[in-house]
Amino acid sequence: MIELFSDPAVWASFLTLTILEIVLGVDNVIFLSIISQRLPEQQRARARLVGLLLALIMRVLLLLSIAWIIGLTEPFVTIAGFGLSWRDVILIGGGLFLIYKGANEIFQDVEGNGGHHGTDAVVHASFAAVIAQIVVLDLVFSLDSVITAVGIADHIPVMVAAIVIAIVIMMVAANPIANFIENHPSTKMLALAFLVMVGMALVADGFHFHVERGFIYAAMVFAGGVEGLNLWKQRRQRRLAEEAERGQPAA
Repeated sequence: MIELFSDPAVWASFLTLTILEIVLGVDNVIFLSIISQRLPEQQRARARLVGLLLALIMRVLLLLSIAWIIGLTEPFVTIAGFGLSWRDVILIGGGLFLIYKGANEIFQDVEGNGGHHGTDAVVHASFAAVIAQIVVLDLVFSLDSVITAVGIADHIPVMVAAIVIAIVIMMVAANPIANFIENHPSTKMLALAFLVMVGMALVADGFHFHVERGFIYAAMVFAGGVEGLNLWKQRRQRRLAEEAERGQPAA
């Protein structure tokens, strides 16, 4: 084990894989942040922690079943020349589920159900039901994550170490991200739109139309930067309004 990590090539693959796992985990954290808002406030942090722990367990178990993972990419049926594998089925199903959840959340917000009706939805949401939804998406994201790991690193200890570090970082970031999304409704809408986009990319991958994740994340960074400017503008306008109320000259 020590000799393994003394190889510079192993360290290079380890660092590359860790960064990629963190980037891939952003989608997972955003989904956890949004779906946990359906729970009472005192249960949200626990749901996010349980969700990430389940993601870690799933990914490690999948890594230990590499032969099974490789088999998932082999077609089990061919329809009109299209080879359908179990990986395709999982990606298509998970992508459709993500599109449905994102679109449904957007509909709830746009139609004004975020008032007392939305509050009732949060109070009456079942912890088990929320965890079940998290498990479904964890399976999809974990499969994508593990296939990425297998394609980059050659040693299971390296893959496990990279995934564990990425999950720990996501655990640290989950609550701040969730609080930020909850306190900024426009950011939540942007996050939901990205979840729908990621869902569409998963469905496209399932049908063998690969969408480069770099394009998706570049769009996320650009839109996030624009949203940051909007939040900065809103904060400045609130400060100027408060100064005007106190009779102070604007800066």
